[in-house]
Amino acid sequence: MYQALYRKYRPQTFDEVVGQKHIIQTLKNAIVQDRIAHAYLFCGPRGTGKTSIAKIFAKMLNCEDKEHAPCGECLNCQMVQNGSHPDIIEIDAASNNGVDEVRNLIDRVKYAPMQGTYKVYIIDEVHMMTTGAFNALLKTIEEPPAHVVFILATTEPNKVIPTIISRCQRFDFNKVSLQDLIMRLQIVCRSEKIDIDEEAIRLIAQLSDGGMRDALSILDQCTAFCTSNISVDDVRQIYGVMTTDELGTLFYDLYKGNTEAMIETLNDAEASGMDLKRLTQDMISLLKDSLILDRSPQTALVLSAHKEVIQEKLIISPSPFRLRLLNELMDTYTKFNYASSVLDYLETAFLKCVVNSDGSVEVKSEPQTKITDQQRNVSEPKIPDSSYDLPSDYSEIHKKETENAENMPKSEDLKISDVSRETLKEDRNEDHKIILEEEYVLQLLVGAQKKERQIDTQKMSQNEFFLSDLKYGRFASTLRNTHIVASGTNYMIVGVNSEIEAKEINSLQLEEGYESFTEVILGAAKVIFALDSKQEQRVLEDFKSRWASNTLPEPAEVQIVRKAKTTSPQNTKEEQMKELFPTLEIVED
Repeated sequence: MYQALYRKYRPQTFDEVVGQKHIIQTLKNAIVQDRIAHAYLFCGPRGTGKTSIAKIFAKMLNCEDKEHAPCGECLNCQMVQNGSHPDIIEIDAASNNGVDEVRNLIDRVKYAPMQGTYKVYIIDEVHMMTTGAFNALLKTIEEPPAHVVFILATTEPNKVIPTIISRCQRFDFNKVSLQDLIMRLQIVCRSEKIDIDEEAIRLIAQLSDGGMRDALSILDQCTAFCTSNISVDDVRQIYGVMTTDELGTLFYDLYKGNTEAMIETLNDAEASGMDLKRLTQDMISLLKDSLILDRSPQTALVLSAHKEVIQEKLIISPSPFRLRLLNELMDTYTKFNYASSVLDYLETAFLKCVVNSDGSVEVKSEPQTKITDQQRNVSEPKIPDSSYDLPSDYSEIHKKETENAENMPKSEDLKISDVSRETLKEDRNEDHKIILEEEYVLQLLVGAQKKERQIDTQKMSQNEFFLSDLKYGRFASTLRNTHIVASGTNYMIVGVNSEIEAKEINSLQLEEGYESFTEVILGAAKVIFALDSKQEQRVLEDFKSRWASNTLPEPAEVQIVRKAKTTSPQNTKEEQMKELFPTLEIVED
């Protein structure tokens, strides 16, 4: 007759037990030192070896070969293995949980062992006993006869009354580690001559959630399902788990804004009986692995199969976007237990990352929204009103900023200086103020495109997620309170309220350059030019006037030159803090 794998491969010695090394060592030492307690409480998740270790311990206590216990050859060991030992009594507290059953047990305790040295009572699922039964057992557990040992096992120690717990030595069992599960499954598969892929074994170990019995039961079911080789896809089909590649495609649709495809994938997953909680857990794991690869591309902590999917479909997105989705899914996962519809909760979590705070959907990065080189070289018809390359509500948005700027003190630094039209320059005769020549700004406006500005405006809404980023936090903080005036293929003009803010942005562009940051957040390297509100107003008015008179200059050609990194002595903590937080003021106490 066929025997289930978890019964066939139940460990018979401590050496065969998977995990729980701290408990095994303690019990071994207790026997060697002859310090046997009268009562033990084994707590832990299902399938982690509580009952198995209890039986092995009982076998050791009664083994005739004390030096090699359990020997497995003496009469006592053989009787324990086949379940016929008269002094090893297993009680299921789920069906024997009343006061009468406990009284019958107490009556039998006083009798001496029939075959071995100790009479061992293994009470499984002890938390199912009633309060009256616990109270009836109290005195016996506290002062049992010298030949009696109680071993209580439970998955819910919080339901065991404190007076019982205080009379026992408590052992907390841990979930079996993934590597230990994989190793044990490989041994079983070799013994049973089961042809199975390594990835399938790993998935079975993951599905078992730290329980060895669950892992063997899953393997048993997969063996019955497959007549030949067991592949990872077979396991996923049986247990309704989405493949890593399918998870990557789901994320790709999410990031690209393909909302309909994303929703259809989730609906199909539910319709096919997939576990959406497991899907969420797997997506969280994949996103976590992608963040690890960002910091350590050569790491061995991430599976090779995961690396391929991450590099192909996840790395295309900035890490703050993935971190945002990760936080949303982790928060949503905690709500699944009381969710009326898991699918609705999961779809909402994904949609939160697709839809911006203002309710507009992120612009897709698909080819249909991408501006071709031919389109970039053809300027749109210029219209001499406030709608040219500006938000439609430009006058309302900046009315207050302009009024505030007009009340600011006059500055000679705002005059048009004779600066090169090809890049920003520093005027060292005017207290190191950065001044952008307005004729050059007009050239930039002529070469700008409205569609570029619309795309950049949508993508710059992600700027806030880079504020805490160690690499890009400084760039993101300077652009926090800006608005986009115009955009070209490789440059962007931003407006700020004050001259100080404009100077800070232009100085950072001169010293380090925004190209690396814009390449991450916009998908294209761009030079940043900043205008304060007064200069912006003058330039726009001049543009309209010169449009009417047909005297606008030719478009400017902006060259992108990467700033070379120079080696310098290690900065102090104060200097590093100032680099991350430019507005920070350090005051000595």
